[in-house]
Amino acid sequence: MTVAELGKAVKNIKLKRTPMTKKQKREARWGFFFLSPWMIGFLLFYLLPMIASFAFSLTKFNPAVPADTVYIGFTNWIRAILHDEEVLLSFTRTIKFTAISLPVGLIFALFLAILLNSEHVIGKTLYRTLFYMPSMIPLVATVLIWNGVLNEYTGWINILIERVTGIQATGTEGIRWLADPQLVYIAYTMFGLWGVGNAMIIFLAAVQGVPTELYEAAEIDGASWFRRLFSVTLPLITPVIFYQLVLSVIGSLQYFLAPFVLNQGTGFPEGKTRFYMVYFYKQSFSFFNMGYGATLAWLMFIVALIITIILFGTAKYWVYYATEEK
Repeated sequence: MTVAELGKAVKNIKLKRTPMTKKQKREARWGFFFLSPWMIGFLLFYLLPMIASFAFSLTKFNPAVPADTVYIGFTNWIRAILHDEEVLLSFTRTIKFTAISLPVGLIFALFLAILLNSEHVIGKTLYRTLFYMPSMIPLVATVLIWNGVLNEYTGWINILIERVTGIQATGTEGIRWLADPQLVYIAYTMFGLWGVGNAMIIFLAAVQGVPTELYEAAEIDGASWFRRLFSVTLPLITPVIFYQLVLSVIGSLQYFLAPFVLNQGTGFPEGKTRFYMVYFYKQSFSFFNMGYGATLAWLMFIVALIITIILFGTAKYWVYYATEEK
């Protein structure tokens, strides 16, 4: 048979679709019924608002005077990308803070999970509860608590440093965690460590899911504790590490609450805390420049999407899935 004849025969083949039975149709209807709340919620609260925000980004829109809305095309986008220096500066501050807080938070949560999984720790259930409880405290309350803890006059961290080391850590010449441009990112990272309970629980579940026979085999081969940690535990929980990494990156890019609660978005000290989302909030809800604010939101979405795609692209080099065939 020639190629032409084969092609003609293929075209003449009619794919017969097996009709659904009444039972299959009923199951399909019930499936769509149970999916419908999520589908409706996604449509009303995610997809349509995203489309509306993109439409707003093409306008000069003041929510206080909606009748004066004017279509201006991509003027907002050009301004944000080419002319507004604060966009790049605020995003740079956000990246710098993320580079400090993200690895510290992930490593600390993983450290706690490994520690609480140890058979040598007494009262593990109690410690798990105590480490998890702070994550249940509202974020605003957490920020205000740490504002007192890091106070340069009465904060117990400065008092403890002064008593242990003998250096002056309190008073006007003391350590000003929230007022020193060199220390403010470290202070905000401490806020995050207060709430690592969720990440700790997820890491703990991952560590407990590692097959014990692998530890036993490694121990028989003479592997030390650190060797078992880096050759058995960490490789097998890399999917969970990757999951936490993606969530932490997206969360860090949207960092907003602490600088807004403490400084009302002023950027104190010296503009170091005027992060990208703070600038977005000021443009949208302080200056009522909602069209430009929508543009800033879309830019952050695009940046977060690009970073997420890059992370997923690198995952094949370091994330191990037990079901994969190498």
